[in-house]
Amino acid sequence: MENANGLGRHLAQWLIARGESVVDVPAAATSRVRELSRGGRRKNDQIDAAAAATVAYLQGEGRDLAPEDHTTALALLDERRVNLAQARVRTVNQLHALLRDLLPGGAPTQLSADMAAKLLRSVRPAGDIETVRKDIAWDLVAEIRKLDKQLTDNAARTQSLVKASSSTLMDTPGIGPVMAARMIGRTGRAHRFSTSAAFANYAGAAPVEPPRVRWRLDFMKGSSHGTTFPLPA
Repeated sequence: MENANGLGRHLAQWLIARGESVVDVPAAATSRVRELSRGGRRKNDQIDAAAAATVAYLQGEGRDLAPEDHTTALALLDERRVNLAQARVRTVNQLHALLRDLLPGGAPTQLSADMAAKLLRSVRPAGDIETVRKDIAWDLVAEIRKLDKQLTDNAARTQSLVKASSSTLMDTPGIGPVMAARMIGRTGRAHRFSTSAAFANYAGAAPVEPPRVRWRLDFMKGSSHGTTFPLPA
């Protein structure tokens, strides 16, 4: 199957769950097969299937797919946490906007649900408009409390799954369960990288040698001789 970790992921995992063996083949390899075949660059289901089979069987560029495991679960929890955090930021911003109209000077930058509730209790609305603002603000406080609980539950479940995965990432200073879950979920199984250099390239951490710029300094006027100094990297 071509692109079994992308558009074909759902079908690939559906087949694996039903006992089928699925081999993922790179799109670049199947493209070469299609180009060299009699069909040229044409694409249809029959040509694509034949190209994928040729790459997997004859060229050996296929990779056996494994069923989804804890890495997928951690990736889902990490994505959910990101969405919850973004929703909380939006809700707090809306609450700040309302409190600016209800309180002189508004509310502190670091605003919690309990702090906002305490401020709202001191508000005495003057008219229908301020009453509506205060009612909406109370709704936003309730939403923030709900989001805080969901974030706490997400962190607890994430920590449990990271521990169950037997990962040693949290032994590294500065890496907690949330960061470990993000690294595991977005990286997948470590053995899918052939070398440490391949992983560095995937993570965007592969070093790139900077260009060496050289300047010629002439200490003797009119002389063609000089000294060359490499610039520091």
